[in-house]
Amino acid sequence: MITIFLPLAILISVWLFFNRNKKVNYTLVVSYGILLWIFTIYQFNCPNELELGFFKSDSLGVLLLVTLSIVAIPALFHGYRYIATHNESRKSRALFFSAMTLLLTATGVAYLSNHIAVTWIFVEITTLSASVLIYHHRTPQALEGAWKYVFICAISITFVFIGILFLSLSLKQAGVDDLSFDALQENYAQLNPFWLKLAFLFIFTGFTAKLGLVPMYTAGIDAKDKAPAPAGALLSSVLMNLGFIGIYRFYAIVAHTEIKDWANTIILIAAVLSIFVATVYMTRIKNIKRMFAYSGIEHMGLVMLGLAAGGIGVYAAILHVILHAFVKPSLFFHFNQIYRIYQSKSIYDVGNYFKYNKAGAIVLLLGFISATAMPPSGLFVSEFMIFQSLFEAHRIIILFIVLILLTMIIWGFGSNIFKLLFTPPLEIDESRIPKINPWESFSQYALLALAVYVAYNPPALFVQMIQDAVKLLPY
Repeated sequence: MITIFLPLAILISVWLFFNRNKKVNYTLVVSYGILLWIFTIYQFNCPNELELGFFKSDSLGVLLLVTLSIVAIPALFHGYRYIATHNESRKSRALFFSAMTLLLTATGVAYLSNHIAVTWIFVEITTLSASVLIYHHRTPQALEGAWKYVFICAISITFVFIGILFLSLSLKQAGVDDLSFDALQENYAQLNPFWLKLAFLFIFTGFTAKLGLVPMYTAGIDAKDKAPAPAGALLSSVLMNLGFIGIYRFYAIVAHTEIKDWANTIILIAAVLSIFVATVYMTRIKNIKRMFAYSGIEHMGLVMLGLAAGGIGVYAAILHVILHAFVKPSLFFHFNQIYRIYQSKSIYDVGNYFKYNKAGAIVLLLGFISATAMPPSGLFVSEFMIFQSLFEAHRIIILFIVLILLTMIIWGFGSNIFKLLFTPPLEIDESRIPKINPWESFSQYALLALAVYVAYNPPALFVQMIQDAVKLLPY
C-alpha cells in the first residue's frame, strides 16, 4: 500500500504547490485527507505486514498513524479557516497546503519505517516541510524561526547519522549489515557495548529535536510560535510523536543489552532537565503560543520518565504521547480564535475571554485542565501510571522533584489562563471584536473528549496494541 500511498501523496503535494485555482486546491486537500485515511485503514487491517523490506505495520506505528490521521482532519480544516480569515494570496495558500500534506505524509510513513536509515531520511523531509510552514508569514521573525529550526534540526539529524555509523561498527563484529529494527532485535546479543553506547548517545540526542526534549528542544519552541496555529498543532503533536518512536525503537534494542541501566540514566537526566526547563519558562512566559509549546516539553519529559522507569511506565508512556497528541492540538487550533479577538499573543493584551467567546472560553478552560493532567483529564490516567512506575522503580527522589516542578507549572499555566478568561483587558475596542461561530470550537471539544474516552474507557483492541508495543522491551 505504501507503493500507492507515497507516490500519490507526493503527487498531490506537488500539484498543490503549482496549482493556484482555489477550487482545485481545496479538492486536492480533501482528496489527500481521504487518501490518508484509506492508507491508515489498510495498515490497521494488515498488522505486521512488511512492505518493500523497509516498512512494517507494527502496533506502535499503526497506533501513531491512526492518531496522526485523526489530528490531520481538523488540522486541514483549521488550515482552510486560517487561510480564509487572513485573506492569504493564492501562492501562500498553495505553499501552505503543499508543505502541510508533505509533513503529514513523511511523518506517517516514518512511523512505519522498519529501518533506522529510512527513518532518518523521512525525519529530514519533515524538517524541510516544517520549515516552509514556519516561514509562512514571511516576516523577519518567521525567517529567524525557520533558520533556527533548520540549523538545529540539521545538527540533530547529523547526530542521528553519526549514531547510525557507530551502530554499524557495533554490528560489524557480528557480521551483520542489516540495519532494520527486526535484524537489530535478533542480533542484540552480538552488539559491541562500546559502539552501542556511542550510537545510543548520538541517536537519542538527535531525536530530541523532534521530541522536544533537552538538549535540542529550542528549535521546536520558536517553530511552534512562528508557524501558523494549525501547523503549530502538528509540530506539537504528531511530529513530537515521530521523535518518540525514533527513540523508542532504538531503546527497545538497547534495553536487551548490558548498557540498559546506563541508557536509562541518560534518559532520566534529559527528562528531569526538560521538566525543569519547562517549569522555569512556564512560570515566567507571557506569550500564549510559547506557553503551549513549553507545556509540550513538560509532557515529553514525563513520557521519558515512564520509559526509563519501566514496568507500567512503558505502557503509560505510549498512552501519554497518544493522549497528548489529542489535547495539545486543541489548544493550538483554538489560538486562532484568541488572536482574531485580541490581535495579540501576549498575555498582557488579553482578558475577559468568557465575555467575548463563551464556547471558546470553555474549550480553553477544559484544555488547561487536560494539559495539566487534572481529573477528569485523560492525561491524568497516564501521568498517574508514570508516577506509579517511578515509585515502583524506587525513584522516590526523582518523583518528589517532578511533583514539585509540576505544581509550579500548574500555577504558572493557570495564572495566565485565568487572566485570559476572567481579568478585564487593559485596552480593547469592544465594537471591533468579531463574532466567532461556536461551531469553530467543535473540533477542539471532540479532541478533548476523545482523550478522556480513550483514557477512561479504552477499547480492548487499543489496549492490546499498546501491550504489543510494550512487548518490544524486556519487562
